[in-house]
Amino acid sequence: MRNSLFLLLALWLGAACAPARAQTLSPLGIWTNAEKKATFEIYKCGDKLCGKIVTLTIPNDPATGKPKLDVSNPDPKLRSRPKLGLVFMEGFVYDDGNKWDNGKIYDPESGKTYSCYMKMESANQMEVKGYIGFSLIGRSQTWTRVK
Repeated sequence: MRNSLFLLLALWLGAACAPARAQTLSPLGIWTNAEKKATFEIYKCGDKLCGKIVTLTIPNDPATGKPKLDVSNPDPKLRSRPKLGLVFMEGFVYDDGNKWDNGKIYDPESGKTYSCYMKMESANQMEVKGYIGFSLIGRSQTWTRVK
């Protein structure tokens, strides 16, 4: 009886001291991709996550000297908006295992929009994958946290 009580107490203390679950890594912050042509801010927008362009290595169009515009957008009304400050990621919700899913990513170079997920690989690296239809087929990039 005494051994059973001791074992029960030890198990209870062990369970109480153990962490509830692994800590979720946050994608909030400033990131860059392998090309390092821009930096992006991932931020909360309501109960979801969004992303916008916060810096461009070459912010002005060399031909005009004016800020680069979203000229490849399929909507002619949006082609005059600047790329700097452009919200190009929307709708990401936490899935599980440090993954945010059900988002959309807009590529201002091509004017195309893709389904997308973000998955934290470490505190300072995340996989961003854009795809059409199924996530098995698509393109992944590894982004690195700037701050």
